[in-house]
Amino acid sequence: MADEKAQESKIARLRRRRPGIDHLFRANEAFTERYGNHFAASITYFSVLSLFPLLLISFAVLGFVLAGQPEMLTSLRDSITEAAPENLRGLLNDLVNAAVEERGRVGLIGLLTAAYTGLGWMSNLRDALTAQWGQKNEERPFLRGMAMDLLALLGLGLAIALSFGLSAVGSGLAGTLLDLVGLGEAGWARVLLFCVTTLLSLGANWLIFMWVIARLPRKPVTLRSAVKGALAAAIGFEILKTIGTIYLNSVLGGPLGSLVGPIVGLLVFANLVSRFLLYVTAWTATAKENIVEEPIEPPPPAVIRPVVSVASRPNATQAAGLLGAGALFGLLFGRRR
Repeated sequence: MADEKAQESKIARLRRRRPGIDHLFRANEAFTERYGNHFAASITYFSVLSLFPLLLISFAVLGFVLAGQPEMLTSLRDSITEAAPENLRGLLNDLVNAAVEERGRVGLIGLLTAAYTGLGWMSNLRDALTAQWGQKNEERPFLRGMAMDLLALLGLGLAIALSFGLSAVGSGLAGTLLDLVGLGEAGWARVLLFCVTTLLSLGANWLIFMWVIARLPRKPVTLRSAVKGALAAAIGFEILKTIGTIYLNSVLGGPLGSLVGPIVGLLVFANLVSRFLLYVTAWTATAKENIVEEPIEPPPPAVIRPVVSVASRPNATQAAGLLGAGALFGLLFGRRR
């Protein structure tokens, strides 16, 4: 018991001396009390669920492209046969044939399913951000809420695609772009292109997270309040993307890794990004300039109700008994006199 008190006193003294550490403690407490882990799990679920309709849409687009180009279709089948494991070659060839033959139906199913899973993902994300800001999730009109979630989903999807595109240009496509302009052998050009694309990606991530943290909650807050949190989220997201790229490159070597590795990596990546985003939001919401003291409600008005008690009257039987007792007492007292 004494050790626990001493430990608590050390933490209390540390929090008083270090405002930054005290801020981290406040953010962690808010993240836990506002069910950050549960919301992150829900966002992860809908993120993985959204992959299926996206794959359907990709197959539909592939079918429309390959339908008029038989040479490209043959080349794709040959590349699948060479790269895929033997037990998966037949299945992948059947998928390519189905994508070409049923491209319209597959695309329609993919779009409808993507709308459903995407709206569920966006709704959970907005509810989670609202909770981390300490706001109450109020009821809203159904159609208006769906329309707002759909617009936010489209805007966020385009922004994330831009961010990943800039990262791909800086890492995977740098050599190809430099070869096109004749600077493929120049080391300084590769370093310069990597630095420029990294800075552009960080800037894009910063704008994305500033909008997500400040504008996606059900009750938007000012952009100024999300500047620091968005910068921390942008740097952390770039680090997570780099780690995810290294992980995928390391597990895609064998047949089992190429089949299971991307699924596990996607689950881990989606959960880490969800937790990180919600924790940064809690950290932003618990900053001293963003803490809003809730007004203390006045006590209810006092109500004075006078209580009037009415004495009970004796009934006829009680009155007769009292009169009889009085008469008897008077008779006995008179005889004694």
